[in-house]
This record gives sequence, structure tokens and C-alpha cells, in this order.
Amino acid sequence: MKVSLTPEEQDFSLVLGGPVYQLFRRAHLSGPALEQLWRRIWIITLLAWLPLLVLSVATGRAWGPPGALPFLRDIEAQVRFLVALPVLIAAELIVHGRTRSVVAQFLIREIIRPADVPRFDSALASAKRLRNSILVELGLIVVVATLGHTLWRSTIAFGSSSWYASPEGGRMQLTLPGVWLAAVSIPISQFILLRWYWRLVIWFRFLWQVSRIDLHLIPTHPDRAAGLSFLGRSTYAFGPLLFAQGALLSGLIATRVLYGGQPLMSFKLDIIGLIGFFVLFLLGPLMVFTGQLSAAKRGGLAQYGELASEYVTAFEKRWIRREDGEEELLGTGDLQSLSDLSGSYAIVKETSIVPFGVQDISRLAAVTALPLLPLTLTVFSLEELVMRVLKIVF
Repeated sequence: MKVSLTPEEQDFSLVLGGPVYQLFRRAHLSGPALEQLWRRIWIITLLAWLPLLVLSVATGRAWGPPGALPFLRDIEAQVRFLVALPVLIAAELIVHGRTRSVVAQFLIREIIRPADVPRFDSALASAKRLRNSILVELGLIVVVATLGHTLWRSTIAFGSSSWYASPEGGRMQLTLPGVWLAAVSIPISQFILLRWYWRLVIWFRFLWQVSRIDLHLIPTHPDRAAGLSFLGRSTYAFGPLLFAQGALLSGLIATRVLYGGQPLMSFKLDIIGLIGFFVLFLLGPLMVFTGQLSAAKRGGLAQYGELASEYVTAFEKRWIRREDGEEELLGTGDLQSLSDLSGSYAIVKETSIVPFGVQDISRLAAVTALPLLPLTLTVFSLEELVMRVLKIVF
């Protein structure tokens, strides 16, 4: 049998590993537990954004030229590099703490049976190998340099001249700040975003492997998820990722509405699709536990149904038909036991077959939609918007 991992080896973090993490440590941009967060945020953000500002000012494209979209009025660019990028960097600290807690809960709550701890440890070890893979991060760089660059180039034709590209000879040619944008800024943001997607793949794969283990689920657990509700709450750790995605879409829409003349309502399906996709993207993989939750619920209903039948039969015989003679009803614990049994059966009956609830869905949707709310100012003035909200509230 495979020897179980030590407690230190079982202390798994989704973000403490990989070539970039090691590079940051050598460059004194991170400590062993992701210290120096603000230093990373400042250096990476300034590397992506500050040269764009300097080059735009030097070439006269920060506020002009007339008829072109200037750099400082490009809401999409400002949101991408000054909002979404810092949030994605800061998210590492949140995910680091939460994923460690989730992994520990499987063992602390004894959801993993002692005999299955080696299988659990094997899943952890596999996740760590993927997290630390040099080939994977090199592959992400290749994807950014090829497919990512191609996709970005296909979208730069905003319809008119801008600070990063201008039409020449029937084609959009990059300006000097546009060269830095294409060579450095966009690849940085794309790599960090793709790296997050890869981490989510690792996390979901780990959870899938855990779901293949015969888990010790208790259908009478008060969380109404047989003890697994912590998985639904664990998705809150990825809230910054959802916020960043919402911010990216918000910046793109704002630029198109304010400078492209497109109506906000033309992006309605994009907004709904983004919110729905990312909520499903985070919560959908948790449904790998549905089979075991469903089995635990069926087993619990059968077991507690049988126990309840035996108990109420004995209760009726003793207290309703009084077949055991006259006994004093006051002071007996049978009534309380009957109530407790009824409550336990109700919990089993209400047990969900997914480890998340409506509250988890609504919170994730709200986080994704939050950066999209300022878009309403493109339709209503701030004063009008406040008055409409007050009318709804009062």
C-alpha cells in the first residue's frame, strides 16, 4: 500500500508552485507564502501600463489626435491594466488560503475514510505535479505568443484610428505604443488569465479524483449537503477572477458605447452569457459529487425511514394503546426522542444532491455583475440613476 503523505505534504495550495512562482521568489517579488503582494502588483501593473502612457504622450496619442481614440480615454485599456490585472494578481493570496482549508476539511471532517487516505494523497500529489509543471507554463507562453496574439490582432480594428493602431494602406498598423501593447502588455495579461484557467483545471481535476473515492457522507449533517457544503462556499475564493472577467467585459462595452456609438442594450446577451457561463464554470464541476450525495440521501431515507417506523410503532404501542400498562406520560423522554427523530428525517429529506445552493449561485453572479453596474451611467445620469434606485427602495 502506498505510504500516506505527511501533514506538511497534505498542506496543498493551488498557487504555491510553478516556474513563475519560483522566478518571483528569486526576484524577491514573493515569499514562500506569497508575501510581497503589493510589490508584485505595482511592478507587473507598471510594466504593462506605464510604458503605454509614456509612449502615448511622446507620440501625441495620450489625448489625441483628433478623430482617434486616445490612450487616456480608452476605458477598455485602463480597466484591463489598472483594474483586472491587479485583481488577478491579488487573487492568488485569497485562493492560497481557501484551497488549503478545503483540502484540510476532507480530512478534518473524516470525509475521507482512513483506508482511502492513500488515494486522497495520490490525488494531491498529482495536482502538485501539474501545478509545478515547467512544460505547462512554457506551453501557456507559446499559446499566448501564437493563438493569443492572433486573436488580439483580429480585434484591433475598432473601426477607426486609435492610440495603438491606425489605418495605413487599407490595413491597421500598430503605432509605437501599440507595439509595446502587442509585445508586452497584452501577453502579460493573457498569460496571467490563462494561468488562472489552468489552475482551475487542476482544481476541478483534483475534486473529480476525490469524488471517485468512497466518501464518508452523513445524510443527517445539518448543512443539508451531507457535510460537503464547504465545497460550494470554497468557490467564493475565485470571486476575484469573476470580478476581473466582468471588469474586462465592462471596459470593452464602455468603449464601444461611448466611442463606437453602439447602444448598451445590444450587449445584453453578452452580459447575461458572461454571468451564466462563469457561474456554471465554477459550480458545474462540483456536480461530480452528485452521485455520492444522491446515494447518501437514498440510503439515509431508507435507514431513517426504517428506524422511524420501528420507533413510532413502539411509541404507539406504549403511549397510544398503553399495552405496557399505565405509565406517567409527563417527564418521559420519548416525546423529545420522537421530535428529534422527525427532525433528523427532515434533514435527510432536504439534503441536496449538489454541494451548493441558491445562495452560492446568487453570490457568484453578483460578483461577476458588479463591475458591469457602472455601465448604467451610459444610459442614465448619476442623479437619474440614484432617483430610480430610491423609488425602488422606498
